[in-house]
Amino acid sequence: MSGRLSRSLSGRTSGRSVSVRGSGSTAGSSGRGRLGAGLVQVPQVPRPDPRSMVLENPEVPERKRFCSRSDCGAPVGRARGERPGRTEGFCTKCGHPYSFVPKLKAGDIVHGQYEVAGCLAHGGLGWIYLAVDRAVSDRWVVLKGLLDTGDQDAMAAAISERRFLAEIEHANIVRIYNFVEHLDQRTGSLDGYIVMEYVGGKSLKEIANSRRTPDGKRDPLPVEQACAYGIEALEALGHLHSRNLLYCDFKVDNAIQTEDQLKLIDMGAVRRMDDDESAIYGTVGYQAPEVAEAGPSVASDLYTVGRTLAVLTFDFQGYTNVFVDSLPDPDTIEVFRRYESFYRLLVRATDPDPARRFASAQEMAEQLTGVLREVVSLQTGRARPALSTLFGPELKVTDTELFPKLDGDVSRLGARAPRARRPGAAGRASAAGTAGTTGTVGPAAPGALTGAPALVKPADSPAAALALPVPHVDPSDPNAGFLAGLLTSAPAELVNALAAAPAPSTETRLRQVRAWLETGEPATALAALRALEEEDPDDWRVVWYRGVASLVTGDHEEAALAFDAIYDAFPGEVAPKLALGLCAEVLGQLDNAAEYYRLVWSTDPSHVSAAFGLARVQLAAGDRRGAVRTLESVPESSIHYTAARVAAVRARLRHRTAAASDTPFLDDVTAAAGQVEALQAYGLDPARREELSAEVLGCALDWILSGGRAAGPAARRVLLGSDLDERGLRFGLERSYRTLARLAPGGEERIDLVERANRYRPRTWV
Repeated sequence: MSGRLSRSLSGRTSGRSVSVRGSGSTAGSSGRGRLGAGLVQVPQVPRPDPRSMVLENPEVPERKRFCSRSDCGAPVGRARGERPGRTEGFCTKCGHPYSFVPKLKAGDIVHGQYEVAGCLAHGGLGWIYLAVDRAVSDRWVVLKGLLDTGDQDAMAAAISERRFLAEIEHANIVRIYNFVEHLDQRTGSLDGYIVMEYVGGKSLKEIANSRRTPDGKRDPLPVEQACAYGIEALEALGHLHSRNLLYCDFKVDNAIQTEDQLKLIDMGAVRRMDDDESAIYGTVGYQAPEVAEAGPSVASDLYTVGRTLAVLTFDFQGYTNVFVDSLPDPDTIEVFRRYESFYRLLVRATDPDPARRFASAQEMAEQLTGVLREVVSLQTGRARPALSTLFGPELKVTDTELFPKLDGDVSRLGARAPRARRPGAAGRASAAGTAGTTGTVGPAAPGALTGAPALVKPADSPAAALALPVPHVDPSDPNAGFLAGLLTSAPAELVNALAAAPAPSTETRLRQVRAWLETGEPATALAALRALEEEDPDDWRVVWYRGVASLVTGDHEEAALAFDAIYDAFPGEVAPKLALGLCAEVLGQLDNAAEYYRLVWSTDPSHVSAAFGLARVQLAAGDRRGAVRTLESVPESSIHYTAARVAAVRARLRHRTAAASDTPFLDDVTAAAGQVEALQAYGLDPARREELSAEVLGCALDWILSGGRAAGPAARRVLLGSDLDERGLRFGLERSYRTLARLAPGGEERIDLVERANRYRPRTWV
């Protein structure tokens, strides 16, 4: 396990508890727009004049001269004493010839079509040249050596085998135009070249190395920029995989940004998935550990993307040795501490077990995009929601009442001043006081200003668990259509309908599990889950429902472990973070709960449960101001807007002490009154409005009786139509209770409310 919650679970922190296989999504391109997925603005890299990129004096430094034979790689062309190293010769270890002298020079014509302009760089197979295609509109092209051999038969075979590269067309992959041969007049060798599209710009390596701190140290790329590059690279790799091709050697050197586009530029290591004979190319620090024995795969390609993201986003010292197949401790890396979802994504992408990595480039791109949405939301304070391909929307919000009822009384607040007994009221005098007396008229309600104990209403974990988003039905399941017709069925009816399914499948059995949990049959649900786990323990939906069932049955630690595994598998999804917030809350881990709820609410405000959950834990931790801000951030477009504003009113007033020096209280009670008045326009029912009004006026009365005084002009000293003094507030409370009495459904309750109105009424002559 990699999360903060899992590390805090006592006795259950050694490694992952459950295994989760990915969703297996292999869908095609999502059709996104420019670099950054529309979420982040990546600085553009200007496209330079191609001629300006030609090297004036093409030389290979001695430290970079090695034998090109794949099974040798010995240093060659090195200086001996004062004699400089030779640029041509034979490897002293294996005898293979080497040459670091460009075979082509400016003005040479290759294949009767390509006029060489000069050298651009030196690669693993020799020099890379810039040329002009005189046969096609004088377009710029790149010539890259294909095979370092003088064997003409081998050359012809290699060219024939690599022609499939010319069929690859994708916006994020360099275009291969042609494969040609050229006779070297100096040596008489027949050399092969790939003719590629010219891509001007900077490699990711150059972009990363150009960033420096004031003291000259490397400054890692912003995580959002690296994510944008990763998404584009995965789009390209996904296209190759769809054509049964593997890239094999993705790294910071092999991708170039030009303007606002990223392209893979080196196709030399691309091979067919069923090719078991060709040489395997890779780079230490990027290549997956199993490649040496098992060969490359889709999983190993995704591994290289994870490693590249790591190299770009922090100073990854030791990635070619100490951490050649692992990541540093997250507590030592700032970007991991700050963005847990990003860390979890890298952990899954670079898992030592290929089967535990992402199932496809599309799946990894979806999760990386989700992580990017979260990162950008946290950085900008602006939510970036999106529909999930794995989970449905939030079903309902179960815990909108943040506070317990006021002990059977809407607002039995303290009133420490004499009040007159109205005629006829003697027979119904309150046991808390008698007419004409001074002191407290009625017992203080929980949360009143008198300082009585005030508790936040805890989350109802079984109800909240069943309100969590539900995994989408697998469209390939034979019963997908059947289940779509049962969406609105009541749980009890659903149990009968599912039992009559013509051919039970995984999806119908999972739906039965949920239906049994909803109808109060957890034992039956757990038995069905155990059977599913025995058949396919790595199905992520089974693990998800294990978490839901554990929450319903009160096994909160087991629920946290299950949801943590889902978070590991899908770090870009909102649902597991919402579930982990709930688990942390019921386990009493308020800091963790607040962090998870905040992640969800910051990213996707359609999950209003996160707002109420965050407000609950903020109140429990004593952060009343934070809770109010959270509740008031629920947008007007939400169907829970009114409930959130009602909760915000109560959050302002509860947990307060009746102290005259509590100056901010006046601001809070005034704001609360304003919200109560505004809520009338949002359909707040009359009874609830009067209950809130009574709470506001009662709290204000306690404050006044404790010595509080309002400052400012008299016109501003009005609260819900009542003067902000003892007399005005008593009249206001009397009015609210009489209104509640008229709205009361029963006679006994109506009598009680009238009595309260009488008790609050100030002394008058009539």
